[in-house]
Amino acid sequence: MTETADKPCARDRILAAANELFYREGIRAIGIDTVIEKAGVAKMSLYRAFPSKDDLIAAFLEMRDAMYWEWWDGIVARHPADPRAQLRALFQALAKRTSSPQYRGCPFVNTSVEFPDPVHPGRAVIARHMEELRSRLAALVAGLGISQPKALTDQLLLLMEGAYSVGNTMGADGPSASVAAAAEIIISTHLSPLLQRPA
Repeated sequence: MTETADKPCARDRILAAANELFYREGIRAIGIDTVIEKAGVAKMSLYRAFPSKDDLIAAFLEMRDAMYWEWWDGIVARHPADPRAQLRALFQALAKRTSSPQYRGCPFVNTSVEFPDPVHPGRAVIARHMEELRSRLAALVAGLGISQPKALTDQLLLLMEGAYSVGNTMGADGPSASVAAAAEIIISTHLSPLLQRPA
């Protein structure tokens, strides 16, 4: 029997199972047998697709990376050629995302805590994701035409990562719901005439 469009291939089922389990329970808490059972595949199918758990972890992070940028692109596309509106919409969506009862934190931060070894395969995916995040924020900030774009980029990145962390540790009633208002204050400050004056 061949895989059909209606039935995902074994690799896709394994990744979907790992995505759900790793994000909800943590990576170290989930063994390979649990992923196999959830995916409904044979152990050999898993090891053909992912020779080791580390390979599966890296693939899980690649999947989360793609999901994140799909989320991001969908938001900014609603406000073409308007970086101020794009930033506002991103932080409003971030507030909603991190204050959801289903939110379990940033998978990249969570994984970096579970696997501190800098040569772990997942760490390269995490590094690329964070570099891309900083680059995309910098591009939006550059569109504002302010005098201190690097400072604002760093401040917004810190604010964003703080919301991801607090959303995980303090839950839906925590302060992460205020991240959009905080971002608006910081951006407005950088746009004020006082900061636009040459030094």
